Amino acid sequence: MSSSEAADSGKPVREPLYVVRGLCRRFGERAVLDDLSFEVLRGECLVVLGRSGSGKSLTLRQLNGLDPAEGGEVLFEGTDLVRLTERELYPVRRRIAMLFQSGALFDSFDVLENVAFPIREHERVGEDEVRERVAAALAWVGLSGIEDRMPAALSGGMKKRVALARSLVLAPEVVLFDEPTAGLDPVTAATISRLISSTRDEFGTTSVVVTHDIRLARHVGDRLALLQDGRFRFLGCWEEAEQSTDPALRAFLEGRFDSAQEDIDAA
Repeated sequence: MSSSEAADSGKPVREPLYVVRGLCRRFGERAVLDDLSFEVLRGECLVVLGRSGSGKSLTLRQLNGLDPAEGGEVLFEGTDLVRLTERELYPVRRRIAMLFQSGALFDSFDVLENVAFPIREHERVGEDEVRERVAAALAWVGLSGIEDRMPAALSGGMKKRVALARSLVLAPEVVLFDEPTAGLDPVTAATISRLISSTRDEFGTTSVVVTHDIRLARHVGDRLALLQDGRFRFLGCWEEAEQSTDPALRAFLEGRFDSAQEDIDAA
């Protein structure tokens, strides 16, 4: 839908927060990302689907400069992250949080210090404020009062929620989610799904979610993209996805991951 069509329909017009153009990343002879171009709209949740090894997580890492692109642009509010040095990326990354698939908690830190880590890295505030903000972030993810626990004492779902609290403690504008429900039981996965939606709805956070979990994708995604051969084979809203006859997209939406490659090859 164009901006004029959106305005005529009464739907709010969202401006791009990210504009990605011609992104390229190779590993040896293989082009994992090959002239990839897309936009992420401010305040939306974009879900990225694709087979294992298709470059989904790599695409996510381009959005905060964690992996150096070999060509193209990743414009964040007009600033090209590809061209920035690590020093120049530092203030940008304060605005962009990332929730890694494993949670990536520090095993030697208790929950308090794990969640407080971004505050201590980016701000100079008193200890009382640090503890208040950590407590508020933990309460948001439903884990009040566990500041003294070590990561080894937490379940997989609790680790993911602590990692999410750490991601949110600086009130970022963007949260990047890498397989946030991987390895979780359905009940815990549903909890994570609700929290992702809540961060968008209550804080206006822009989100990009890489996942194989179609139930999660349907619950949180405003738009979805299917990554194949280094580019998005499909990018659009759910209505467009449901109407699509693309065999690879149909396979993913119906949860037929084993046949998805066959459908791609046959297309």
